[in-house]
Amino acid sequence: MRMPTTHRRFRHRALLWAVAASLALTATSGAPAGADTPAPGLSQTLDQILSDTRLNGAQVGVVVSDAETGQTLYQRNGDGRLVPASSTKLLTSTAAMALLGPDYRFSTDVLADGSRHGSVFQGDVYLRGTGDPTMLAEDYDRLAATVAAAGIRRFTGRLVADDTRFDSSRLGASWAADDESAYYSSQISPLTVAPDTDYDAGTVLLSVAPGSAPGEAAAVKVTPSNDYVRIDNRATTVAAGESRAITVDRMHGSNTIVVSGKISVGSTPATSWTSVWEPTGYAAAVFADALAAHGVKVTRGTALGKAVPQGATTLASHPSMPLKDLLTPFLKLSNNNHAEVLVKTIGYEVKGSGTWSAGLSAIADHLRTLGMDPAALRQMDGSGLSRMDVVSTEQFTELLVAARHQPWFQEWYDALPIACASDRMTGGTLRSRMCGTAAAGNLHGKTGSLTGVSGLSGYVTDADGRKLVFSFVSNNYVASSVKNIEDAVGAALASYSVKGAQQPQGTARSDRPTTDAPAARDEQSRRTDLECSWTKPASC
Repeated sequence: MRMPTTHRRFRHRALLWAVAASLALTATSGAPAGADTPAPGLSQTLDQILSDTRLNGAQVGVVVSDAETGQTLYQRNGDGRLVPASSTKLLTSTAAMALLGPDYRFSTDVLADGSRHGSVFQGDVYLRGTGDPTMLAEDYDRLAATVAAAGIRRFTGRLVADDTRFDSSRLGASWAADDESAYYSSQISPLTVAPDTDYDAGTVLLSVAPGSAPGEAAAVKVTPSNDYVRIDNRATTVAAGESRAITVDRMHGSNTIVVSGKISVGSTPATSWTSVWEPTGYAAAVFADALAAHGVKVTRGTALGKAVPQGATTLASHPSMPLKDLLTPFLKLSNNNHAEVLVKTIGYEVKGSGTWSAGLSAIADHLRTLGMDPAALRQMDGSGLSRMDVVSTEQFTELLVAARHQPWFQEWYDALPIACASDRMTGGTLRSRMCGTAAAGNLHGKTGSLTGVSGLSGYVTDADGRKLVFSFVSNNYVASSVKNIEDAVGAALASYSVKGAQQPQGTARSDRPTTDAPAARDEQSRRTDLECSWTKPASC
């Protein structure tokens, strides 16, 4: 197992956000108001769980409904608008399946404009992206190999990166500036590179290893290898047994990554995923290196942001996996970049414009077809990183009920994280939660986490075999975590039976604080205000 390390420094942000405070309603106590069909015993059980003092002063919304009929069985502040964090991905992923289709694929293409004379192509070579967030360095290498196999050895013009499918806005509305170098806040471009098969697009993976003796500089390896980023290595090796602390940071507007701190002799390399500035240039640099490695020379360097001209000749293409397969890393690991790519792709395919505004407009139109009122919520991005997003738990349960009647439902449902399913690409952000309860292997749901924001919404089958949908979102709590309160709700729903009153059932291990990630020695891995999959290399 890789030893966790400090990836980067985080500045603690205020928990009480004006937008959330002004729009969210304080949770009420006592029996649920306005429930369609109160479930015997369920109100008492859930009220007891929600009386946890960690929720004092917080804004909480909870709704539980029958998945077949949509009847509300329990609600507390169900119509209160709350900041949803990554629960927003429920809106984005269902709209993507409906509007793009389960078999939708992205394509990354190499084209040339000019004329060929033997092994020389007189003109420019274009690398065109349409949004594929799963492109690896090896995929760019295969594209370059195809060009070389066609007998081309030189382009007299430039390598031009065509990222015009999307607009030039790289970061979403109100995303936190101090998260900018974090991999979970990577920039959005239709041309990008992922360093791993989690498909963390727009990032590089750094491995920091100790030297052979104290006082030596640490060794830093970058994956994929490229000269687009520059490493400023200030990290040193210390004696075995000394405490280590490695910090990795990238400044705004720069691709200089500063590695500093200490690492002890003989210790396991520290790892960090760090976002790059301008992923289009990153992709072009990786592809240029691949062309050179295959003996193909580009005479006049690289240009960014120009569209492929009409009549250009296609030399190579790489199709992505279908959307139904992309849903697995997207939803299991709560990948923010994937969410935003899908919003802009929806905008391009449905509205003819690869922008956030066009994509979100198309998602709103889709919600209307489900009988939902998009004017009653606000969605500003696809991932939930924006604190301007506000959605009620009532709206989430309406969406969850409606999704069950769609032809793509099973593929989407299977892509949701599953409680206590130990495989990382099965359990996802729920893989270590609700173990030892009736929810284990039963509850499928989407988590959400930001500072002072937590949520869990999804599906669970109760003890009578009845399928339920539920949504729990909390804002402005000041406890380190409220995840095990959510888990207690999930476990209680899974063990609930109409035949007899059930006592509140918490998670196994509920006697200790529950976080999104196991105990770890580094600062980022201890954070409970992030999705657990965002605290790499610690696992959920």
